[in-house]
Amino acid sequence: MSIKTVILQFICPDKPGLVSDLASWIASKNGNIRHADHHTDADAKLFLSRIEWDLDGFLLDKNEITSEVNLLEQRLNGKAVLSFSDDFPNVAIFVSKQSHCLVDLLWRVKAGELCMNVPLVISNHSDLEEICSNFSIPFKLIQVNKNNKADSESKILDLLHEYNIDLGVLAKYMQILSSSFLEQFPNLINIHHSFLPAFKGAQPYHQAWDRGVKLIGATAHYVTKDLDAGPIIEQTISNVSHRDEVSDLIRKGRDLERVALARALRLHLKRQVIVYRGRTAVFT
Repeated sequence: MSIKTVILQFICPDKPGLVSDLASWIASKNGNIRHADHHTDADAKLFLSRIEWDLDGFLLDKNEITSEVNLLEQRLNGKAVLSFSDDFPNVAIFVSKQSHCLVDLLWRVKAGELCMNVPLVISNHSDLEEICSNFSIPFKLIQVNKNNKADSESKILDLLHEYNIDLGVLAKYMQILSSSFLEQFPNLINIHHSFLPAFKGAQPYHQAWDRGVKLIGATAHYVTKDLDAGPIIEQTISNVSHRDEVSDLIRKGRDLERVALARALRLHLKRQVIVYRGRTAVFT
């Protein structure tokens, strides 16, 4: 039986005594702290903290914790994200034709490695419908072309609302989402098949092969309006040599993509990532 915990992510202006202040507040409510990680950004004069403690035995229920954290935000002029380990978010997976990331994520969810629900897979092609059927997950085909993009995105937004989706994962979804879409649903993680910021855009493995690189990588990042420029969560790399052809880079890259995306998603679900100033602090 897993232990239920409370996770507090907190950002505020830096000043002496903040670690003691937060820990004392938790201790005063009989909280048993399991993990505490802190970081000070000296340039921005910001204090970042992630604290996780047992829910069992804590003197406040979930609603009371939320109210007190709101007061904490006001007192310290900060911003908090409060989470509970037993609350599993609803995650929609976006795909096109490539199956490797989708299969990997669904297997990890089934094995209990990723604490999330997947009530929906969205695709612009029908190729992966059978895979979703094997996992008993609804598959929604929303075809996209240059003439119906706005209408297609509207249908996707309706589905996200209908299925009460908290997070979207672009698992090799080969479409660029519009700024209008991202304004309405900004909670997205993407896997990019290169070691960003190098080789942005299409065919990065071909670009890498042309340059004769000796390392290739994959990058999982949050999606923003700027293409392939969102805050980076996780990156993985592999050695390559002059003997490798483009097909070898693509094969190795698929392995990297699976690992990077799964790691990034796990970090996000465990609330180990704090986004600030267009970048991330990852507490591992």
